[in-house]
Amino acid sequence: MSGTDITKAVDLSTHAEGTGPQRFRRPVYVDFMPPCNSACPAGENIQGWMAHAQSGNYFEAFQTLVEDNPFPAIMGRVCVKPCETGCNRNHIDTTVNIHAVERYIGDEAVKQNWTIRYAAAQSGKRILIIGAGPSGLSAAYHLTRMGHTVEIYEAGGHPGGLLWTGIPEYRLPKEVLDAEVNRVLKMGVKIRLNYKVQDVLTEKTHGHFDAVYLAMGAQLIRKEDFQSDDSVRITDAFSFFNEIKSNSSPYLRKKVVVYGGGKLALYLSRIIKRYGSEAFVYFPGDKKMMPAYDYETEDALAEGVNVQLLRKLVSVSNKQFTLEVLKGEKGKAVGTGEFETIEADVLIMANRQETDSGFLRSVQGIALNDDGTVNIDGQRMTGYEGIFAGGDLLPGENRSSTIAIGQGKKAARYIDSFLKVQAYQKPDKHPTAGYRKLHMWYQTDAPQKEQDKLAPAVAVKSFEEVITGLPENEARFEAQRCLSCGNCFECDGCFGACPEEAIIKLGKGNRYKFNYNACTGCAVCYEQCPCHAIEMIQEPVNSTTDVK
Repeated sequence: MSGTDITKAVDLSTHAEGTGPQRFRRPVYVDFMPPCNSACPAGENIQGWMAHAQSGNYFEAFQTLVEDNPFPAIMGRVCVKPCETGCNRNHIDTTVNIHAVERYIGDEAVKQNWTIRYAAAQSGKRILIIGAGPSGLSAAYHLTRMGHTVEIYEAGGHPGGLLWTGIPEYRLPKEVLDAEVNRVLKMGVKIRLNYKVQDVLTEKTHGHFDAVYLAMGAQLIRKEDFQSDDSVRITDAFSFFNEIKSNSSPYLRKKVVVYGGGKLALYLSRIIKRYGSEAFVYFPGDKKMMPAYDYETEDALAEGVNVQLLRKLVSVSNKQFTLEVLKGEKGKAVGTGEFETIEADVLIMANRQETDSGFLRSVQGIALNDDGTVNIDGQRMTGYEGIFAGGDLLPGENRSSTIAIGQGKKAARYIDSFLKVQAYQKPDKHPTAGYRKLHMWYQTDAPQKEQDKLAPAVAVKSFEEVITGLPENEARFEAQRCLSCGNCFECDGCFGACPEEAIIKLGKGNRYKFNYNACTGCAVCYEQCPCHAIEMIQEPVNSTTDVK
């Protein structure tokens, strides 16, 4: 049933009931969009893989999940969880712990060394991807599933992009990242490390590539305008990450200021705490302007990080940091003319990430913005035919690994259509099954199984993973808390409620069908369906009774 047909559903409050051939409406089984699926930037079929997890079939859950997202163990740890914000269980008790179930499935896949099930005829087409971060790897993965040959050129020495360089091990262990990236590479994706592209058109021509996907991450920090001397160590976030691989001594037992308000700044501050140092985060905006999510700030505060908002760095002299006190005014931070000073040993700049995309300025048709981002058209292509872009390279402050993965998947679809010389047409999106559409007739009290978490005083003593995964029984319990919004889960409610025995069971996994010869259009099935998998629609003109 299309989204257009669903919008023609009958208003049951304004009609009398019909009987048999004279009925004015008929029930139909539909698949609405669950709010979790709708909110997922990676476009995961959450309700689909959750259904397999409910029955304990984690292998099939994995196969359904990776149709959209190749990194369940990674995203089960670092995703910002918009799916859980949209979850309809929030209206009953608390959200389904979706990311924890995803993490369990991902970890099980790594442990069992599951391979990805797919079949694709080789197209003979070659695609170059620049950047081995989440967006580039996602695009490579999906293009490979489509039968194309993919090569990735990566300026760094390790695949993963910001997943590797920008997320500490207490949040994402390196062995988990490597396991899921290697699974993609084993599918045949080739990667060239420590190779920085300087001329994209030359690379495209010499490599005989049919298309290019630009997926460089935002691994530059915009320079701030402030005066400074050489009295303190000043570095930026990514230089810091590179330095501590071989030498962390400059940051041990020091007083460190991190300037920025995103999750990157908070990650840095929590690393500093693990070095036995004092960590201060200063951000030139208020809480609403702060890019980091509230829970990230709360975790940093719990570990002893000092977070100060509405503070603008003015100068650093003789280890004295001068900051102007700002105030929030109409959504902006404005100066007050008041200043305060602090002492510190180190300053790490982590405010406003940018992409190193200057090499694209010589490509005719590609429009770069001041922050290094690239503009694309409705087919996700830049102004140069055959060159696409996504991930952090696109404008917008709302950046995350999940968004990047989703953009890589979208780009793959558009690139595939380009190679087939046809425009990609997005399929119709069914309406979302909001909570008011559900008809909950059974008891649903089932408190969420929360993940264990290291106490802050313990967490800061090592880089051990702070949040643990759920054991199998709790992961399965969480999956069973899913309400299956908008999608039939064969509860037999309609079958048992129909007074005319007009509903036919088709066997486990095949749902039901209606015998319209017997159906009176009374809507009892519709009114009791707990997940709103049945809709009442206008009876077609000149319709005949039948079984459907």
